[in-house]
Amino acid sequence: MGVPAGTGIGPVLEKFGGVKRIAVLRGGGLGDLIYTYPALHALKAAYPDATITLLGTPVHAAVAGATSGPVDDVVMLPVARGVHDGPRNGERFDDDAEDVAAQEEFFEAMRAKALDLAVQMHGGGRFSNPFLLKLGARHTVGTRTKDARPLERNLDYVYYQNEPDRWLEVAGLAGAPTVMSPPLRPRPDYRQEVAGLRDQTRSALVVIHPGATDPRRRWPASNFAEAAASLAAEGAQVLVVGDRSEKALAQEVVELAVRRLPATDRQAVRSVAGELDIGELAALLAEATVMLASDSGPRHLAQAVGTPTVGIYWVGNAFNAAPRGRSLHRVHMSWVTHCPRCGSDVTQVGWTAPHCGHDDTLIKGIAVADVVQDVLDLTATSLLLRG
Repeated sequence: MGVPAGTGIGPVLEKFGGVKRIAVLRGGGLGDLIYTYPALHALKAAYPDATITLLGTPVHAAVAGATSGPVDDVVMLPVARGVHDGPRNGERFDDDAEDVAAQEEFFEAMRAKALDLAVQMHGGGRFSNPFLLKLGARHTVGTRTKDARPLERNLDYVYYQNEPDRWLEVAGLAGAPTVMSPPLRPRPDYRQEVAGLRDQTRSALVVIHPGATDPRRRWPASNFAEAAASLAAEGAQVLVVGDRSEKALAQEVVELAVRRLPATDRQAVRSVAGELDIGELAALLAEATVMLASDSGPRHLAQAVGTPTVGIYWVGNAFNAAPRGRSLHRVHMSWVTHCPRCGSDVTQVGWTAPHCGHDDTLIKGIAVADVVQDVLDLTATSLLLRG
């Protein structure tokens, strides 16, 4: 039934026969999608004649459309509890956001595709497994907690596991051994769009992303600013990125950095937050010498396009999302396990305990000088590799 160890992260079971149409369920944001790409490449290699349809979100469609990759098409998920959130009322899912009619229309359309294999890569399955089973696929594979409905082949879900490895294990259950994942390649037109952002008079291009969906994962703006100023003083061009909601944060980093620099270096640091679509961001990251960021979707995208990264992580997120290698990626990790304000255990928040209500950063104590040195070290490595 299985094959020898070493052909995948976990056991690789027999392939399913006659697979021509595969659907992969993956909600969430940019980073959530990037986690699945090694597994998607494995599925494409194992079933080269099959089409892979990603059941995802608008940002997923944008990434798939802007880069090369194993995804053939993307179908938008309807709003559904635990699968694709609509508008939220604070931390609570808004029941009024669910559109049962839209869900049934979605399931009817998917059943009409006569799927051969449906793969669940979205959490522990409490909500996503019943959703997946409504697709009507001949075979189903995915993760499950003890209280989730079983699929045909199941991987026990424990929260603290490296996310790409988790989905590679799921792919293995579907008969797909781990393969070498090529970098995502931004389309040439996106590369042309961002070419004018590069200042060729500077020795390197460092892209900084100071944001993160969870405020507790954010390194302080003042720390990013100090790092940006130090890198500019070493001759680098620094571009600060972010989406529209992060424009003020990005500008704060720039303004604090510029105050530290002499007039001759001040133009080397600027913000392009809110100015780039996802394809342009991917192209900019592909051109960057190094990326510096907290644990965030853009950092994962930089890694996916082959750019060295320096990431600043809270320990729990490092278990799940940090790169495993250190030749091209460096990880600075905070070991804080309790809320700095009230002392609550933050290692269980969202899984077995409620959020304490405080969003104080958990990674404040990571030293700027150590981070800057890693960026400089990787800059030398990156420039050497690019000739």
